[in-house]
Amino acid sequence: MSEYRFHLQKYRPGSKTACPLCGRKSCFTRYVDEEAQVSFPDSVGKCDHINSCGYHYTPKEYFRDNPLVKETLTVQQRIGDSTATGVRPTVKPSPNPALQISYLPSDWVDQSMQRLDINPLYRYLATVAGKEKTDRLFNLYKVGTSRMWNGATVFWQIDINSNVRAGKIMGYDAKTGHRIKHPFNQVNWVHSVKKTPDFHMKQCLFGEHLLADASSSAKTVAIVESEKTALVAAHFIPDFIWLATGGMHGCFNSEAMQVLQGREVILFPDLKATEEWRRKVPMLQSVCRRATCSDLLEKMATDDQREAGLDIADFLLMEDTPQMILTRMIERNPALQLLIDEFDLALVE
Repeated sequence: MSEYRFHLQKYRPGSKTACPLCGRKSCFTRYVDEEAQVSFPDSVGKCDHINSCGYHYTPKEYFRDNPLVKETLTVQQRIGDSTATGVRPTVKPSPNPALQISYLPSDWVDQSMQRLDINPLYRYLATVAGKEKTDRLFNLYKVGTSRMWNGATVFWQIDINSNVRAGKIMGYDAKTGHRIKHPFNQVNWVHSVKKTPDFHMKQCLFGEHLLADASSSAKTVAIVESEKTALVAAHFIPDFIWLATGGMHGCFNSEAMQVLQGREVILFPDLKATEEWRRKVPMLQSVCRRATCSDLLEKMATDDQREAGLDIADFLLMEDTPQMILTRMIERNPALQLLIDEFDLALVE
C-alpha cells in the first residue's frame, strides 16, 4: 500500500489512457484515492512525456480549484468517528465543477509575430509561396516565433471568440520544411515555457478564429491534422477555410466541434488516419449541415506514400512552384536577387 492517500494508479495493462493535453494514447496515469472516497475526474493525473508535454494535474491542485469537494471531504473525515455512536450524519455530495478554461494574453501573440525573419518555417514557406503571400498567411492565422530552438514556430490556438487558448511551439527545418524530431522532438507549449501558474488548457481548432468572419460563413471548412498543412493548403486552395486539429486526435472531440454548427465540412486526414477519421463523421454530422471524409489521398497514394503517412500538403508540394524554382536560381547565382531588386521585378505565376 502506498504511504500517500492520493497517489498515481499502479500500472496494469490497459490502465493508462490518452493524455488530455497532448492527446497521445496510453501515456496518462490517473490519480486515485487509497480510501476510495474521492473519484477524481479524468484530467487529474500525469503524462509520461515529461519534456514534450509536461501535463501534471495533482490532487492538491484539483482540491484548490474545487473547494466544495475539499470541504465535503473534510466533513466526512470529521464525522468518521461519529458512526460508532449509531448516529450517521448525511453529507450531500457536491457535483464536481468543470475546470475553468485558462487564456493567454493576446499581446503575447502580437509580440511573437515581430521576428518572422528568424522563423525556419516562415523562411521555408517563403521559398514556396513568396514573402508577400507567406506574410499574409502568418498574419491571417496568427502564427508567431518563439525564442526557443533558434526561432521555432508558435501556432496560436485562438477560439471563435478571440480568446487565446494555447500556443504550441514546434521546431522546423528551414530547408525542407519538415519537423525537427532528432535528437529530440522539438515540441512544447507556451504556458509550460513561461511557467504560467494554475493554467488549465482546453484546446480549440487551429485557425478557429477565422470562423468569426461573417463573410466566410458560406465557405466550406476543410479540416486537417497539422497546423503546417493548414497553412500550405490555405495557400494552394484558398476557396476553403482550412483548420487543424493539432494531430490525429488533438482537439477532435464533440465539444470542440460545436463551433462548426451549420457548416459544410470536409475532413482531409493523413493517410494513416483515414479509417480513424471516418469513424468520426457521424459525430460531425450531428453538428454540421454536411460532413464528409475525403478519400482523395487514398486513391492517389502509392504503398510507400501510404506507409509514410503523407498528408495533403505533401502532395501539394510535390511539384515545384515558380517561387521554389526562382529561389534555387538565386541560390546558384545571388546576383539575380540584385537584378530583381534593382528593377523591382515581380514573379508572374
